[in-house]
Amino acid sequence: MDLVHAVQQMKERMAMEEEEEQRFYVDDSITPPNRFGERLSARVGYQWRPSIAAPWLCGDITIFHDVDMRPDYTLPPPKRKPSAARQAQERQDALYREWEHLKSLALYSVRDFFKDGGNGADIPKVFQAKPDTYTRGLNNFSAKFWL
Repeated sequence: MDLVHAVQQMKERMAMEEEEEQRFYVDDSITPPNRFGERLSARVGYQWRPSIAAPWLCGDITIFHDVDMRPDYTLPPPKRKPSAARQAQERQDALYREWEHLKSLALYSVRDFFKDGGNGADIPKVFQAKPDTYTRGLNNFSAKFWL
């Protein structure tokens, strides 16, 4: 019985995704920059059409995020001070992880906007991500440009 139910759910999911492909497409091939600064950005391209008979329209949104790189004083200090090269590499690694998170949030945000029936013409060209007030980082609502 569980297998029948799982197959039925997969068929429903495939039908829903095929219907969505007829209405919108979100380009998920976003290349990271070579070096990261404290101002990160992720540009998401998309195509949509109001109805299946209408022609495809294109657009894009760039979501920015200013990373707060202040040290976390809740962690214990390292026993030895890392070298300048090591600190720079750790900073780039942290910024890369933050950029990956921003990219994912941007993609999910555009996808969710279209899934909820949004019109691509209503998507802004530029949006500043809203950081969490407690952690100063990104959360699941940071890139929701329509809220």
